[in-house]
Parts: sequence; structure tokens; C-alpha cells
Amino acid sequence: MPVDYDLVVIGGSAAGIQAAIAAAQLKARVVLVDQGCATSKISDAHVLSAMGQTLRQLQRGVQLGLETIEATLPSEATVWTQAKRWSVAAKTASTEMHSPAVLSAMGIEVIAGFGEFHRKPQLGLLVNGRSLRSCAYLLAIDSLRVSFQTEPTGVGTVLPPLAAIDGLTTVGYLTADVVLQKLPSLASRQLVIIGREAIGVELAQSLVRLGRSVMLIVPDAQLLPHEDAEAAFLIQAQLEAEGVEVLTGTSVSQVREIDGKKWVQAGNRAIETDEIILAMTPPFDQTSLNLPAANVKQSSSGILVNAKLQTTNPCIYACRGRIAGYDTPHIALADAKVALKNALFLPIAKVTDRPILSVVATHPPLARVGQTETAAVQRYGNDVTILRQPFKTLAKAQLQDETTGFCKLLVHRNGELLGAHIVGWQAEELISTIALAMQQKLKIQAIAALVLPSSSLAVILQQTAAEWQRLRLQRNTRLQDFLEGFFNWRRSVN
Repeated sequence: MPVDYDLVVIGGSAAGIQAAIAAAQLKARVVLVDQGCATSKISDAHVLSAMGQTLRQLQRGVQLGLETIEATLPSEATVWTQAKRWSVAAKTASTEMHSPAVLSAMGIEVIAGFGEFHRKPQLGLLVNGRSLRSCAYLLAIDSLRVSFQTEPTGVGTVLPPLAAIDGLTTVGYLTADVVLQKLPSLASRQLVIIGREAIGVELAQSLVRLGRSVMLIVPDAQLLPHEDAEAAFLIQAQLEAEGVEVLTGTSVSQVREIDGKKWVQAGNRAIETDEIILAMTPPFDQTSLNLPAANVKQSSSGILVNAKLQTTNPCIYACRGRIAGYDTPHIALADAKVALKNALFLPIAKVTDRPILSVVATHPPLARVGQTETAAVQRYGNDVTILRQPFKTLAKAQLQDETTGFCKLLVHRNGELLGAHIVGWQAEELISTIALAMQQKLKIQAIAALVLPSSSLAVILQQTAAEWQRLRLQRNTRLQDFLEGFFNWRRSVN
């Protein structure tokens, strides 16, 4: 029986939209089913972070003696009102570029609605009472949980969801995505943030900068457990310096309401609080897709896929949404490219063992690509060289008073880049250079040979890489003796 489409894309995420556009450009007949899970590239967490950073800059101006700034600082009510307006305007602008009208003009049929698979009389996706039959289907939903049947090295694992907390639903809590709307009513209140995800760290810093009293409770022994320990410690130190109370290695066992007050039992401590913020990304309800009807199997970690991103039904592909608690749409975009090739043509493309890049949008931000120091040393032992430079060595960082942070590069003895960790101003921009170098298999010498303007922050990459030659010379006593003898001889003959 003939089918109606070459590809049905399920999910209005960035990956889903780009896959639909690419398929249409290849003259495939494609339909995009928006499950109602489309998200703007600008989140409320981004808005709060921008607000906190702007207020911090204004306060710094006052500290520098600019009294006129202090006199013109807006009231809190004005800040919230303007922030909401800006948030709405920014989100609208970011989503209009891929509105249904724009996508339709590209040749993509857009259907708004929730779909579920059916197998009779033929495999299809039922949306709004209409059966969509296609040669292939692509699951591209932001919070979709995907697990590799044979997980490629370095792909990463998904942290288990936060365990159910006794009494939490009864007492009530806020989720991260509604904090901006509730912020005016949270003035002068004690806030407890629970969760291991990066958004919890970002919210804690933003809220304390906006004048709230914040406690962050993390069940792991280390803040940001998937990050480099030194980098995570610096972020924790920054949060604590700004007034956030951080409890690591502490699990919340129950929540109660006593005399109108909320109490959180965290470890052996009973903590009184006004509001509880659960900082986690709720997974998409995959049961709504009726995956068993399409013979798509799942594990406790999510939908099973192989290296070609095929599910157990070879006609259905899936790309990852969020990995290890981080908002990583670039991974889903990369997956969508592989899945698209396989869905439209011969299924021979595979997910490569590419380093995963992640960013924590604190201030200073933390950016990472590749392995952590612990993982690299465990795998390669003494063959790993650790190069490190602090941001305070940069003239631009000193000028902007952004000296907190460092750049760390992990290098194999053959010069191969194993990983990079940058904590500091513009770290999310700087990490792209290292990510490109790792993707292109460039050695550390290529970074050291970069010629950059001294006013650029990127100089820290070149300076850190240049440590490679200095350390090699320092460890090579024979070469040092030879050079010393050579220059002694040279001076004597002249």
C-alpha cells in the first residue's frame, strides 16, 4: 500500500524543525507534527540570568562612584514588568523565524496536535483523527529519553530522575519554568531549590542576585557531578560568595507544612522555607505516543536506539533531547542529521564518537568539551598532561573586572586533545574553538601556533596550549643539558 510522506517529524524542537527543513530542501515530502512541546530558544532561566547580570553591572557602576546610576535605578516592580515584556518579545522573535506560515512556504506541512502510533491496517501516526503514513518517522521531542542499545564511548548517560519526595505534591512547589512569573511574590522570601540539574545552579545564582535568600540542595557529593571537579568547585565557591547556601551530598526525604510554613527534611536537617523550587526537566510522557503499537521498545533509561539512531522498529528514528541534566539541543541537532540521512536514503550513517559539549550559564559560565580530568587520568594514566591558565593573566579580563576563572586543557602525550574545561567570562564562546580542534583531530601544537590579537579573550587558549612545550622541555633534562651546553659553546666562539 503506498504511503503519503517520505518523513513524518514528531516534535517542534530545534532538531525537529531543522530536520524537516533539510528534508524539504531535498525535495522529500515531509510533515511536522508539533506535539505541543516546542520550546523557545530563550528560556525563563535565560531571562532571569540576564536580569541578574544587568543589575550586577548597574551595582558595579555605583561601586565605581557613578552616583547618577544609583539615583536612576528602577524599582523592583518596574524591573519585573519590563523583564516580562522583554521575555515575551524575545521569545516571539525567536519563534517567528520558524512559524507554521514560514515552514509551509518551505514546502513543509505543519500539523498541531498530539499523535500516537497505530499498526492496523498499516503503521501510521494518528493525529487529530487523521492517519499519517510515511516511509520513515523521526522522534525529535526536546525532553525525549533515549538510550543506546550499545552505547558509543563518550556519548554520556542520563542521570536518573529525582526520586519522588514524600509530601512534595501535597505541600506544593514551583517548577523552574514558572519562577519568572512568580518572582514578584517571592520578594524577601527564603527559597529552597532542589535538583541536580544545571538549571538549579543557574537559578540559584540569578535569584540571589535579585535579592532572594536561596538554599540549593544537591543529592550528589559534587555540584554539577558530570563536570570537572575543579571547575564545579569554583562555581560552588562563586555561588557561596554571592550568598547561596549550597548543601551537597544531601537528599530530601520529605516535605511537610506546619502552621502555614513549609519544612524540608534534608539529610539530618529540618529547614523552614517559604517556597520550594524543583529544578528538573520533566520528561516527555512517552506513553502518549503508543510506542508498543509501533514495536518500539523502551528500557528504564528511555527509547532504545542503535548507532544509526533506529529504534527497534527500523522505520522509526529518535534523536536525543537533553543529556545528563543539561540543555544540549546541539546534540539533538547532530543526531537529527544522522537520522535524516538514514531515514531518507540508505541507513548507513552512524553516530560518531564525538565529544559532547555542555555549558552551564552561571556567571562566570562553565563550558566543557570532551573528558574530565578524572576520566582522562583513569583511562590514560601518566600519559595525560594537564595545562592550566587563570583568566587573571588576560589584559581584557583585568579591564572588565572578569578575572575569576581558568582554562584547563587535557592533552595526551602525543598531543591529542582529550578535553577542555573553561570557567570564565565568555567561556561558552571560547569552547567552540577547542571543540572544532577536537572534531578535526588537531593537535595541541595547532592551538599553540594561533596568532591572536592581545586584546582578545581567546588569547587564553593560545597561552594555555603554549604550556605544552614548556612542560615538555621542563621534563626533558637531556635536552636542557644540551641547550645549556650549546649556548655556552656559542658564546665562547663569539
